[in-house]
Amino acid sequence: QVHLVESGGGSVQAGGSLRVSCELSGFEYASYCMAWFRTAPGKEREGVAGIDSDGRTHYSDSVKGRFTISKDNEKNTLVLQMNNLTLEDTAMYYCAASPKNEGGGYCYKDGMDYWGEGTPVTVSS
Repeated sequence: QVHLVESGGGSVQAGGSLRVSCELSGFEYASYCMAWFRTAPGKEREGVAGIDSDGRTHYSDSVKGRFTISKDNEKNTLVLQMNNLTLEDTAMYYCAASPKNEGGGYCYKDGMDYWGEGTPVTVSS
């Protein structure tokens, strides 16, 4: 059974950094497309970063240069390192997985099959 469990969310001041993690189990995640999405209050869900089975990455314009997605296959973990956070980064962050790997790091563009419960990130001024 597929399990995605996020952790590491919290509160941080603008300009600060935060690292959110996703523990993976129950599937061959090394061969999957993995991604981070977020849902901000009053906004639609947004894909912010993806990584395919070859390690190729893709970022939305809103986080490019500030966020880094990585996958540790030995530790069964997907990580999103977030730097220089802004108020607009406040959201619930979800990790997601899909066996589809087309499109390189943008493999998450056509939707994902498995989702975690999310971890909240709040950025304050």
